[in-house]
Amino acid sequence: MIDKQWGSATEAVADIPDGASLAVGGFGLSGNPIALIEALLAQGTSDLSVVSNNCGVDDWGLGVLLAARRIRKMTSSYVGENKEFERQFLTGELELELTPQGTLAEKLRAGGSGIAAFFTQTGVGTQVAEGGLPQRYNSDGTVAVASPAKDVRTFDVRGEPREFVLEDAITTDFSLVHALAGDRHGNLVFNKAARNFNPLAAMAGRVCIAQVERLVEPGELDPDRVHLPGVFVHRIVEVGPDIPKRIERRTVSAGSLPAEGA
Repeated sequence: MIDKQWGSATEAVADIPDGASLAVGGFGLSGNPIALIEALLAQGTSDLSVVSNNCGVDDWGLGVLLAARRIRKMTSSYVGENKEFERQFLTGELELELTPQGTLAEKLRAGGSGIAAFFTQTGVGTQVAEGGLPQRYNSDGTVAVASPAKDVRTFDVRGEPREFVLEDAITTDFSLVHALAGDRHGNLVFNKAARNFNPLAAMAGRVCIAQVERLVEPGELDPDRVHLPGVFVHRIVEVGPDIPKRIERRTVSAGSLPAEGA
């Protein structure tokens, strides 16, 4: 029997070294592996290259590592609500590889599936394919490093020639993910929208560390409900159902407010 349970988040991330590459699940603040992120922050790991859809907010999610200057490079789809992310990028303190969201998802999935690269129409005719996207700025605002041009080829699609850009897959040293439930063999079940990038990030990491709200015995999970098989997961830590969950931006319509005096 393969028992992948670890005693704590601290123990599970202890061997992540300075300079490591990480794939981290989450979308906005949904599905962030916050216990693993905070354990990584506490142990002082730095010079990280992180692949994640975004970088949390200033005081939550990956934003706590960013604020502590632990991240050297982000590969992301958008800057989002994190003002420090924007500031560090524009002042040359942080390298950023902006990647279309669907392309980023497929790059992670491809890496986890053993596919070296793939062609996509996304980005054709833009700087994504032609190069020139700023990846690092100088302190004076000029571009220090720009993205290179990518291979573009024409393929026949239903009798029509179309251009496609070649995108490399992504693999990382480690991946950090959050799931609703898992068993000691590493099989994971995610909760609705909190699934987001978590399975893809898990697949891309050579060592995947999963925090779960509920850990069960092998056989307790309905096989038809398993979203990610344990073959992709190497360590699993139970963090409990009360793990904090933040909402990035709460909006309430006027009609949903209680009547005055109610």
